[in-house]
Amino acid sequence: MNIKFPKLIAIFLVTFIFFMLLCLPQAIAAETANGAKIFDVHCAGCHINGSNIIRRGKNLKLKALKKNGMDSVDAIASIVTNGKNNMSAYKDRLTPEEIQEVSSYVLEQAEKGWR
Repeated sequence: MNIKFPKLIAIFLVTFIFFMLLCLPQAIAAETANGAKIFDVHCAGCHINGSNIIRRGKNLKLKALKKNGMDSVDAIASIVTNGKNNMSAYKDRLTPEEIQEVSSYVLEQAEKGWR
């Protein structure tokens, strides 16, 4: 009986890890796809291809994000939520989940060079 219990735990863990590896990329892809849609509707008017038509230095390119301390999902989510200077706040227009999705999308695109 002692031998069967560890085998069951091992089988469970292997199955769980396998399931997570299969599902996690799909969840991330879905989040990025939704983030892209949100960006197109709410952000692309000022931030076409990661640029900024109002203030050139405040673009969404990785170099500018790092320079301005905005190179994390949390930092981007904070500015999307609360706004800053010319940037409008979106806490009343987007859900917290949508803010996380668009923030993840922005950081991912910045890391890819907005290609």
